[in-house]
Amino acid sequence: MSLTTAQKKIAVGSFLGWSLDGYDIVLMLLVIPSISQLFFPSDNPVFSIMATFASYTITLIMRPLGSVIFGIYGDKFGRKRSMMITILGFSVATFAIGLLPTYAAIGIMAPILLIMVRLIQGIFAGGEWGSGAVITMESIPKQKRGLVSGFLQSGFSFGFLLAAIAFEITTVMFPGQMFEEIGWRVLFFTGIVPGFVALFVRLSMNESPLWAEKNKSGALERSPLRTIVLGKKYRKEFFLCAAIMTGLVYMYHGSISILPTYLQQFGEFGKGDVAKIMIYATASSWIGMIVTGWISQRIGRKKAMLIFAIISIAVSVPLADAILNKTSLVFTYIVVFAFVVSTASGPVPAFFSERFPTQVRNSAAGFSYNAGLIFGSWSPLIALSLMSSVEKSMIPLALGANIIIGAVIVIVPTILSRETKDVEME
Repeated sequence: MSLTTAQKKIAVGSFLGWSLDGYDIVLMLLVIPSISQLFFPSDNPVFSIMATFASYTITLIMRPLGSVIFGIYGDKFGRKRSMMITILGFSVATFAIGLLPTYAAIGIMAPILLIMVRLIQGIFAGGEWGSGAVITMESIPKQKRGLVSGFLQSGFSFGFLLAAIAFEITTVMFPGQMFEEIGWRVLFFTGIVPGFVALFVRLSMNESPLWAEKNKSGALERSPLRTIVLGKKYRKEFFLCAAIMTGLVYMYHGSISILPTYLQQFGEFGKGDVAKIMIYATASSWIGMIVTGWISQRIGRKKAMLIFAIISIAVSVPLADAILNKTSLVFTYIVVFAFVVSTASGPVPAFFSERFPTQVRNSAAGFSYNAGLIFGSWSPLIALSLMSSVEKSMIPLALGANIIIGAVIVIVPTILSRETKDVEME
């Protein structure tokens, strides 16, 4: 059974929004070593980097609030409306970062403005995943949910890939000091392009047929958030999903997200080399999520996620060590590293959407997904603190241990969750 044109348009529209999310996040991560002194000047470069990482983490922490706001909006007024607002706000906020003056120009107001824009950006970003995931899962056949789930989730890594390519081009166009002066700004200006492409696609999208049916019959939930968190019916499902996402976020942001800094700060890789490496790493992650989603359609969501979480535990430390020591197969190790530690999340859009009814699905799936960021998003700072406090020979162990913590957090609630592969969504 193939997808119709309307179904493909919904999947692509959601994919592009998630791509913009990945694009923005990796832009920030790639430029942190370069702009940390521009916004948080210090005699200690590690302190400047950690302060900039904190502003990045703030964006992630604000996402649960955004998921609540736009999740409720999507459950009450439609998924498509919610998606139109989030993509527009997100795109403008990304562009605005490129306009910000630095500490040298306006002093303490520079980091304050950066943090304010990142806060606003986090709210819009928080509403993006929930609406996109549920409208896609509600619109496609059951037999295709696993593969499309992987495709949708891979949009994040695809955005990473595009950003890594943009970073590579920009470092060539603005070499050395020119990058610190203007190059990083150009990178954030480009963020508005994928956002407007996604907006254009979404204009012609159909609304979710399941939501439209509930809306027509007057069966929508008046207080979806209260029903999810306080009602006994969905509370367990919500907290299990939030726990799973805490582990997945901890793994991803404690590995892939910190990889540019890990390579430059501790591995002494050049900026150009890091850009090339991130292209390979994000391409591997992108493909891996699609593969995992496809696998989940055959063996189940739970088994697919558990397999890759367990593999991550086994290989994270050896691969981190091989990468830091620049062995002859370093690019191969990085590709494998990115594939393994990021792909467990491929089935998540389907796995979460299949657990809740249409009346509360946007709020429940979106909020539980983003709730994982409340604790999981601290992993880059924790990893950086660990790696900065140990001898160089112990740095791979510190990074690997951080990934293992995330994997264990994924495994426990996944085991406690019910399988949903064959659920009929209603």
